[in-house]
Amino acid sequence: MNEKKAKKIIIVEDDPFIADIYLVELENNGYDVEITKDGQEALEKIKNQKFDLMLLDILMPQKDGFAVLNEIKANPNLDLEVIVLTNLAGDDYIKKAMDLGAKDYIVKTQFTPKEVLRKIKEILK
Repeated sequence: MNEKKAKKIIIVEDDPFIADIYLVELENNGYDVEITKDGQEALEKIKNQKFDLMLLDILMPQKDGFAVLNEIKANPNLDLEVIVLTNLAGDDYIKKAMDLGAKDYIVKTQFTPKEVLRKIKEILK
């Protein structure tokens, strides 16, 4: 029996309401999901566990999303896809995140969780 292992996703989001919306949406679609509230905690987790994808907020306590992207880019052992999911809109922010290795940049207010799920599925194909 060759059972496919669920893809692991880490949600890095300091707003518990938003984190919970995505947790439910992703788990209902067969993903193994963990939530962290800040960038420092997220970096510790991804150094100790293998994740396939990170949904990363930018504005957070401890370490912001840009600091997390910097560390992931600087460490070749941290091999995971990153989608920035933030309310921080603006071409400069988008360019900075993409230059730091983000696969996509999503402004929370412009996408539904189902649309974000579609993007996740595309990236993890």
